[in-house]
Amino acid sequence: MKRARIADLSLLVVAMMWGSTFLIVQHAVRVLPPMAFNSVRFLGAALLLAFIITVFYRSQWKQISGKMLVHACLLGLFLFIGYAFQTAGLLYTTTSNTGFITGLSVVLVPFISYALLKHAISKFTWISALLAAAGLYLLTFTGSGIRLNQGDLLVLVCAIGFALHIGYTGIYAGRYPSLLLAALQMAVVGICSLIASVVTEHVGNTSDLVEKLTQPNVLWALAVSIGPTSAFAFWIQTVCQKYTTPSRVAIIYATEPVFAALTGILFAGERLTIIGGIGCLCILAGMMIAELKSAPQKVQ
Repeated sequence: MKRARIADLSLLVVAMMWGSTFLIVQHAVRVLPPMAFNSVRFLGAALLLAFIITVFYRSQWKQISGKMLVHACLLGLFLFIGYAFQTAGLLYTTTSNTGFITGLSVVLVPFISYALLKHAISKFTWISALLAAAGLYLLTFTGSGIRLNQGDLLVLVCAIGFALHIGYTGIYAGRYPSLLLAALQMAVVGICSLIASVVTEHVGNTSDLVEKLTQPNVLWALAVSIGPTSAFAFWIQTVCQKYTTPSRVAIIYATEPVFAALTGILFAGERLTIIGGIGCLCILAGMMIAELKSAPQKVQ
């Protein structure tokens, strides 16, 4: 199997993990505020990756350079912008609007990829991106129509942040050790989230914080988030973007709400409408076109 195909399948697993664990995280942030949760999540992920490097790849620490730190900080900043503005937007808009506008990164990434990496935007890329965007609309709004409000601008900034993270990962993934680059950007996201939490959230005194952190819902969500959906997920993305294009990554990641919808149906008693089902099919069709018909990608 070609490396590009393995990379795409691995990224699909990442999207599946993110989508299927959405309910778990959603329950946790009702107890522990979102920025506080993200600070623990990403600092924990950074420490986990640092432990793996120290035990198995200790020589990689010697490869840290000033340029690498700058690039890791840039990636971490884009990722933080994505998570922070998504959280802020949810205070003023609906989850449907948030899901759809965040998913618009599928359309933004090809343009960012063209500007940064000079990847041509083929007709198949256009078809895939538009199918994915249409599918996201049908899945999130299920025929009710889009209603924009003040929080949607914040979520649009979130989509730009995620799109820039995917685009710039395509640039830096081939330059540095993937594990080390992932660990450094996790640390940046964790530190930025901690600062944002101190400034904008109230978690109570130390005993209150400990009580919230030790609640079963929070502990389970952190166990899932620190390892599989943060440390390992972004490590996988950093590795895989050496062998696939940012546009394909974005289209594959558009399947995340599909897995989230399936999880909701199976474990939360939610119902998927016919229109929502058509949206899922559009997203999957866009991914299949990107997988089968895209022009050969430029390997970083």
